[in-house]
Amino acid sequence: MNSSKSPGLAGFGILKNTTCHTEKKISVFFSIIFMTVGILSNSLAIAILLKAYQRFRQKSKASFLLLASGLVVTDLFGHLINGAIAVFVYASDKDWIRFNQSNILCSVFGICMVFFGLCPLFLGSVMAVERCIGVTKPIFHSTKMTSKHVKMMLTMVCLFAVLIALLPILRFRAYQIQASRTWCFYKTEHVEDWEDRFYLLLFSCLGLLALAISFLCNAVTGITLLRVKFKSQQRQGRSHHFEMIIQLLAIMCVSCICWSPFLVTMARIGINESRSKETCETILFALRMATWNQILDPWVYILLRKAVLKNLYKITRGCCGMHIVNLHMWELSSIKNSLKVAAISESPVSSKQINLQPLSSTGQ
Repeated sequence: MNSSKSPGLAGFGILKNTTCHTEKKISVFFSIIFMTVGILSNSLAIAILLKAYQRFRQKSKASFLLLASGLVVTDLFGHLINGAIAVFVYASDKDWIRFNQSNILCSVFGICMVFFGLCPLFLGSVMAVERCIGVTKPIFHSTKMTSKHVKMMLTMVCLFAVLIALLPILRFRAYQIQASRTWCFYKTEHVEDWEDRFYLLLFSCLGLLALAISFLCNAVTGITLLRVKFKSQQRQGRSHHFEMIIQLLAIMCVSCICWSPFLVTMARIGINESRSKETCETILFALRMATWNQILDPWVYILLRKAVLKNLYKITRGCCGMHIVNLHMWELSSIKNSLKVAAISESPVSSKQINLQPLSSTGQ
């Protein structure tokens, strides 16, 4: 009954001897709340992006807007599809034998879990690389990072994530119903076959690699911005540098905190094989933490701007009693200031000033 090569019966064996018990009302509440908040926050982010794209069609912002749009659209559909399936499973009393005889729903659920899990991580790393190139190599960025190239990168990232999600199906390995009976994923119980371990390790390694690339590129970008901030005395640069550094720190912290537990848990299960001691409650908790990353993504990438940072400044100044930065430096929003600095740096006069070159793409 547990054979991973029997699609019609895959995963049904765990339904008899499951050791993971979740309270139905609490679980349904969490699923509905996660789905609703995720859809609303990402929808708001999409509206802001569309408005920004209509107002700012300059080349310097095209790559950022396209990548950010791809990220929030992926998060939106992830919450919508996965959340709808999860709510349906809870509404059906988790009776998989009744509504999943052919294992189609579990396969679709597993494919969506893998795709909408890896794709935002990949897009986050691509955005980090794009920002790093824009700050450190502004001339290369302005000539090579066109809208056409960014669209190609988005397509390649999505296709690669789809390939990883379809890999078990192409290998005739069915996705498994997990011990909580609320979601489907790779086989995580009694993992003994090398191929089952390979899928778990592939998912976790790709996710951790994306986080590592994001961390490295954001660190390089932050250090570069700090160096330029201390060298430059222009007020417009100071404000934008401070804002960008806060955004980069928030991106790194949220991604690592939300995704690391789930990725590390999957890696431990894959490495320890059948000797893994990870419980169902641990896996479910790590999964919910990973879900929060898709909820917080639009707030970090899109909504964490001048107004929020000014309030954080006031709170920090009130608690510490320190004069950190003058409020009159907040003259422009993130996009406006980025475009202003980019326009100055691309002018013939500023092109001769080497020390201002990193500033030309800080908004990118």
